[in-house]
Amino acid sequence: MKEPATSENDPIQKRLNKILETRLDTDKDTLEALSDLSTFFTENTLQTRRNLRSQIEKRSVAINENFLESFREVKLSLDSICNEIDAMAKSVNSMKENLRSSQALTHDLIQQTNSLQAESNKLQIDQQIAGAFLSRFQLSVAEHQTLYGAVKDAPITPDFFTVLDRVQSIHADCRILMQSGYQTAALDIMEEMTLHQEGALERLYRWTQSHCRNIDSHDVGSLVVQAMSRLQDRPVLFKYVIDEYATARRSVLVRSFIDALTVGGPGGNPKPIEMHAHDPKRYIGDMFAWLHQAIPTEKENLLLLIKLCDKNDLSEQIQNALANIADGVCHPLKIRVETILNSEKDTIILFAISNLLRFYQNIINYVVKGGNLEQCLIELRGHSEQSYLNALSAQVRSILQRPTTQSMGLDPPQRDLVPPPSVGKLLNILKEILSVASMVEGRQSDITKIVSCVIDPLLQSVTESASHLPTIDMAVYMLNCLYHMQTTLAMFEFMDERMERLQAQSDAQIDTLTSEQASSLVANLNLGPIYTILQNSQARIEANLLKIFMNKMDAFLEMPDVLLLPQINLLLSSTHRSTVQKRSFNVIITIYKQIYERIHDPESGYESPESFFSKTPEQVAELLSG
Repeated sequence: MKEPATSENDPIQKRLNKILETRLDTDKDTLEALSDLSTFFTENTLQTRRNLRSQIEKRSVAINENFLESFREVKLSLDSICNEIDAMAKSVNSMKENLRSSQALTHDLIQQTNSLQAESNKLQIDQQIAGAFLSRFQLSVAEHQTLYGAVKDAPITPDFFTVLDRVQSIHADCRILMQSGYQTAALDIMEEMTLHQEGALERLYRWTQSHCRNIDSHDVGSLVVQAMSRLQDRPVLFKYVIDEYATARRSVLVRSFIDALTVGGPGGNPKPIEMHAHDPKRYIGDMFAWLHQAIPTEKENLLLLIKLCDKNDLSEQIQNALANIADGVCHPLKIRVETILNSEKDTIILFAISNLLRFYQNIINYVVKGGNLEQCLIELRGHSEQSYLNALSAQVRSILQRPTTQSMGLDPPQRDLVPPPSVGKLLNILKEILSVASMVEGRQSDITKIVSCVIDPLLQSVTESASHLPTIDMAVYMLNCLYHMQTTLAMFEFMDERMERLQAQSDAQIDTLTSEQASSLVANLNLGPIYTILQNSQARIEANLLKIFMNKMDAFLEMPDVLLLPQINLLLSSTHRSTVQKRSFNVIITIYKQIYERIHDPESGYESPESFFSKTPEQVAELLSG
């Protein structure tokens, strides 16, 4: 007997369990099958369920038939491709055969072609090298036009200097080219660049000269400055341009100076300088002040013109050009200054003008040296000095002139022997002029000339007027006049030499007065016979002469001033009075001492010499010196 089937061994049961255990929501194949089934299994009936298998089989057959049909088309396409591939293979084989045949026939041609290709490549390299060489060592058409100008009288542009630098650079590089073994090419290129450079500099010279001919003081452009730096390598052309500039600026400066004199500034401010022609100092001062402002400006503009040049070798050309510019004002300036100098008579004004000329001469000569302007200023200064000296001399002559006789010389001295008023007037004028002269530069020369111009004729007149006086009066009068001169000159510097000369003259007059005063004392004291005896060492002085002398001597010692000459008291200087008195008293003291020693000498044979003298020479000297 068969054992009954259990649930574990029953296949149906197993399948049923498997189906029950299957989770359809995660079984993709089942879901796709059901989805596909839903497309044609639309009605769930018994009939449709029975026919489901046959429908599925039919559907499978239809699908396979469709696949077969599609695969047939693919096969036909592949067959066509294979046929075409076979045809292409045959064509390729035919071409390979033709190529082998052609290669055998064109082998020499190919070799020749390859050789030509290599040569072509080499030529291309050579062409590039030649092009680079020409580009480096030759000027392009555009550069050539820039250097020489596309049209006649074309202006200079900044590109011109760039091309000129390139020409110079090519010329310099040719030296390296020569060192590399290309002497012929380098020399040819250097010659060509030299011609270019000369032509360019010639054009630059013409342009710069034309520009400088019409240049304005504020129109020194950068291109002109560059042009001057390039032309410096051609000294002749450079000098011509500088001369042209100087000539143009000279005309402008003269025109501006004339305008400043006659027209004034813009809108009449400042006013024309010639409006102050009635005031000589201001008129001349304004003219020179204008030049002092204008000439340094011209120097600045000239230095601006050559600021890129090497100035080490241009100092002389700069000075010459500046002198040429400034020379134009010489004629109008000289005419006006000389007119003032010739018409003005006031010594002080003329002296002030001379100082102005000296001051501006030093300033202008510091800016511009040489040329006609420097010579003009020297001449004007000399003229001004001569003018004020002539005016001063004329003034001195007019003061020293005697109103009655209209001849040179002071009036006769008065009884008081003081200097006449004309001496004081002249010394006051001298003091006024020297006060001005002491404040100016270079005053020593002026002071010396001024003093000589006044003191020399004054001394001559004083001497002439004193020559008619007795000796004592003449000495006193001369001392008083000399003292007045010395006190005036002592207030000023540079008077040492003149003071020494005046002092020497004073000393001579003091010596004269001293001699006269001593002679008077000798006579009043009855010393003449005694002094004569003293000259003979063997002679004996009589006692009565000694008594007469000692009586007068005692009276003299009590009142020394009684025997002084009356003219001594007319001396203005107490120093002079004291000196004359002291020196004359010293003469008496010396003689007294000689008498005293002769009497007290034992060989003289005088008994009781003390009886003759009441005082020793020392006591006499003490009394007279007091």
